[in-house]
Amino acid sequence: MTTLRLCYQTIEFGDLDIHLCTLRNKQEFYDPKGIAEKLGISSASWPIFGVVWPSSIVLAHFMLEYNTRSKRILEVGCGMALSTLLLNKQQADVTATDHHPEVNTFLQRNALLNHDQPISFERADWADKNDSLGLFDLIIGSDLLYEDEHIALLSEFIEAHANATCEIIIVDPGRGRKNKLKKHLEEFGFSCTQQKALNTDYLEKEFKGTILQFAR
Repeated sequence: MTTLRLCYQTIEFGDLDIHLCTLRNKQEFYDPKGIAEKLGISSASWPIFGVVWPSSIVLAHFMLEYNTRSKRILEVGCGMALSTLLLNKQQADVTATDHHPEVNTFLQRNALLNHDQPISFERADWADKNDSLGLFDLIIGSDLLYEDEHIALLSEFIEAHANATCEIIIVDPGRGRKNKLKKHLEEFGFSCTQQKALNTDYLEKEFKGTILQFAR
């Protein structure tokens, strides 16, 4: 019988700590009932959701001081949902979504680990038009553009859940697709600004990606 190996870590944001239970590494795999396989998630890509990636840490640090007051917030492709956990700690109105069938289990476990309230979550495919998420004032995500086909799907998913007045923050590590995303979202009426992440001493390696901010 395969045993899923886990690890625990704490990520510091000044005086605020976020505790995480994650997969031990990217080699973990556990899909005994074939649920992920039926969703098109291969054994190679199965563990991608379950570790903390540099882009997600950059996004969380960016959100730490961001004005989220009275905004309804959606984290797209949340994975280990570091930003969602941080925002939940700050008592923001945040909902998380991901396609992977194990994400919600880890999300609620980590909310409990941080002594916080359960977090609103819905498992959703970007191509699915039948989710019940509703509309949001602020949509965030990190390291989402793995394939060219993801760009249109993500753009349409965002548009389907964006209020008429909406902000979007995407941290991209530099996979060469951010300008295509920018073009798609501009067609939906969003304007874009870009900036490099500054003061990333909290990362083990230099972060060469970009923080994309869209507004409409």
